[in-house]
Amino acid sequence: MSFPDYLSLDYDDGRDQTAADYPSLEDKLGKAVEVTRTALEQYRTPAVMWTGGKDSTLVLYFVKEVAEEYGYDVPPVVFIDHYQHFDAVTNFVEEWAEKWDLELVVARNDDPVFESHTPGDDVPVESLTAENRRELARAGHEGDTFRFEADSLGGNHLLKTVALNHVVSEHGFDGIFSGVRWDEQEARADETFFSPRHDSEKYPPHDRVHTILQFDERTLWDAMWHYVVPDTVEGWPEGHVPQTYDDMPEGFTAEDIPVGPKYFEGFRSLGTEKGSAKSAEEPAWLQDLEGTTERQGRAQDKENLMARLRDLGYM
Repeated sequence: MSFPDYLSLDYDDGRDQTAADYPSLEDKLGKAVEVTRTALEQYRTPAVMWTGGKDSTLVLYFVKEVAEEYGYDVPPVVFIDHYQHFDAVTNFVEEWAEKWDLELVVARNDDPVFESHTPGDDVPVESLTAENRRELARAGHEGDTFRFEADSLGGNHLLKTVALNHVVSEHGFDGIFSGVRWDEQEARADETFFSPRHDSEKYPPHDRVHTILQFDERTLWDAMWHYVVPDTVEGWPEGHVPQTYDDMPEGFTAEDIPVGPKYFEGFRSLGTEKGSAKSAEEPAWLQDLEGTTERQGRAQDKENLMARLRDLGYM
């Protein structure tokens, strides 16, 4: 039996394409709406992965707008707590989940041993639950300890992917909206808009819905400032793009808009607090997006781990 038998999807949609196949911002927006509407029509228990970052916030915007226009319920949003978030990111997610009246589901690997350790500690493998020991072995981890941080292969798998698998299984989610893009990382360049994750030996069977594959970093920020912010913040003057954290229209502060504060500080890609670095001092959308690498400050990318992580079920 196919997974699940009530779906009728083109799993090849987007194969062998790039962002260049959607040359204008309107082309990219139209495809995002099409994919989102199809997903909301077909999946019975969808969810939205939301990190608080720019990509997943754009995905959430499309889900909210399409759901409202066509009469669907907004799915739950899943936030993976890997123990090493910037406080600003966690606060942003909690505040905007409340503002937007979202059902926020927090996924966390609650191995009891983590309660007695802080990120960066070396944790004895034998102290982990049997499941986590098995998952570490599946990730190819060797040694008697593992580093309790989400930027290593084993840590990322335990703290992100295993946590996600638990929540997918617990809630029976069949389609997960995810904010990956073709241009963002080499390991994601071959993704399709509807991407099957049906191998039950690796993860609870489900699909990933990649709404914004066709965006690049520049057009993502264009969409943020010309659509997301004006459409979701009442009274925002059309065309205003802040040049600094304090460059806000009269009557507004940066806390009034769904753009994470770390982007104003110069971060372009957000991971763990320890494993992320500023790209420059000016806000992300004002930087040289075409001439520099978006994820150059991400520790897990420096270790060339993405392909292995995705084979284990990471985004």
